[in-house]
Amino acid sequence: MLHTVNKSPFERNSLERCLRTSSKGSALLLIEDGVYGAVKGSIIEDKVKDAMKNIKIYALQADIDSRGLKEHVMDGIQLVDYSGFVDLATEYDKVQSWL
Repeated sequence: MLHTVNKSPFERNSLERCLRTSSKGSALLLIEDGVYGAVKGSIIEDKVKDAMKNIKIYALQADIDSRGLKEHVMDGIQLVDYSGFVDLATEYDKVQSWL
């Protein structure tokens, strides 16, 4: 399953809930304000890094760039463009959006 999170982890607990329930082999794509969950040194960094042991985590490059976060993305999070977003959505049989 591909999970998408579009809310900042500093405003809602969508990312934290997603990380708790994601199963091994699934993937997470951070989009819109959800990309703040990819930032090094944040209060959620340890949970994100722990989740990376079981799931792949991606962030949408355009949203990272528009928020000036390119130099602050955690190691291990892969940046994808819109084409990569489409590829992920077709690679996984289900997509779960966390609001």
